[in-house]
Amino acid sequence: MMKWEKLLSLKKHGDRLERNRKDENETRIGFEVDYDRIIFSSAFRSLQDKTQVIPLSKTDFVHTRLTHSLEVSVVGRSLGRMVGQQILRKYPHLDLDLGYTVNDFGAIVAAAALAHDIGNPPFGHSGEKAIGDFFKRGKGSVFQKELTEKEWQDLIDFEGNANGFSVLTKSRPGIEGGVRISYATLGAFMKYPKESLPKKPTRDICDKKYGFFQADKEAFLAVADDLGLIRKKRDEMAFYRHPLSYLVEAADDICYTIIDFEDGINLGLIPEEHALEFLIKIVQNSINAQKYAQLSCTEDRVSYLRALAIGSLIQDAVRIFIENESEIMAGDFPFALMDKCAYVAQMKDLIALSVNKVYQSKEVIEKEVVGYQVIHTLLDHFCTAYNNSFYGEETHYDSLMLKLLPEKYLVENQTVYDRLMHICHFVSMLTDGKALELYRTIKVTA
Repeated sequence: MMKWEKLLSLKKHGDRLERNRKDENETRIGFEVDYDRIIFSSAFRSLQDKTQVIPLSKTDFVHTRLTHSLEVSVVGRSLGRMVGQQILRKYPHLDLDLGYTVNDFGAIVAAAALAHDIGNPPFGHSGEKAIGDFFKRGKGSVFQKELTEKEWQDLIDFEGNANGFSVLTKSRPGIEGGVRISYATLGAFMKYPKESLPKKPTRDICDKKYGFFQADKEAFLAVADDLGLIRKKRDEMAFYRHPLSYLVEAADDICYTIIDFEDGINLGLIPEEHALEFLIKIVQNSINAQKYAQLSCTEDRVSYLRALAIGSLIQDAVRIFIENESEIMAGDFPFALMDKCAYVAQMKDLIALSVNKVYQSKEVIEKEVVGYQVIHTLLDHFCTAYNNSFYGEETHYDSLMLKLLPEKYLVENQTVYDRLMHICHFVSMLTDGKALELYRTIKVTA
């Protein structure tokens, strides 16, 4: 059974002294510092020009990864505070003896939710697939014989969640522990606390994907052990989730289900009449019919329904968490919270409609095709240059390519795996626009 006293750890990578909640300055508590450090990081800023649904969109109201992450964070804060209120009632010593407050729970979930997409490559989820396909079926397949099975799996099944953990924790000379956020926030961030193999060994939600690369195994283990996460009884490294990661996941599920649907209506890809038709069961207990009738434009009507729907889903997610808190703490809740939601049928209908009308629209597919070409070209040229340089076979063109790499990615005496991961990390941190600009530069000079 996990313990909240450990799960709410303020420890950060490299700490030599214990951090105590009661000793904190209430004007700037550690979990709020986590939020600040994430929002000021360069990796977070890059989300302003990364795809949520519509790649390279020039439409003002379409969400980017940045606006999506901010919205998920807002929902996450509400979920955290509402759950925290119930947890402190159940375990009063957390407040009376240790000094934790409702706002601590909200701050942890808000910070983890803010960072939940920080490791995603350009061009949305197709960017992850493009990196994986480059190694599995493209020119990168030549490297397989030089890697272990798990190192190879990291590359052919490149995962934004694992990349995000690397962004948040990777040390460099003079920068120990990466962004240096608390273990509690890192735990809430880690939705899939396992390594890349075996792939989907069970139907448990925490085994759906993986959460760290082999290069970050030590950092991951340090966090999991400090938080007291329960290790699964398997040969590979795998744990049950930090309880607050369920809230981060719920915040994301709520936002992309409702807001991607809203984007589809505002883009004209989904008829407006579908808004009330598909949302009515979610909002029927809170909608003010008179107010709704007074709203004169599509954007306002959809916005009103969206706000009510999100409110209803937040309330239900809190209910599910509290009802199952004991099972969650024991590692015995293998579901996403929203899988047990009272509105699960409506959410599935909304997602199916968004997939059909938005995710598979011609505009999205055309730009994902461009994204594949961009990412494969960048990986091909940079991986070739980096490895030729390492083996002393560097051409003049290779040396020019390496000058385009930021210095932090050019590290001597690295393994093949490390070099390939550095290139993948560099490409994944590019914005959609910068990736396209680099691609055009290479295609002109190649």
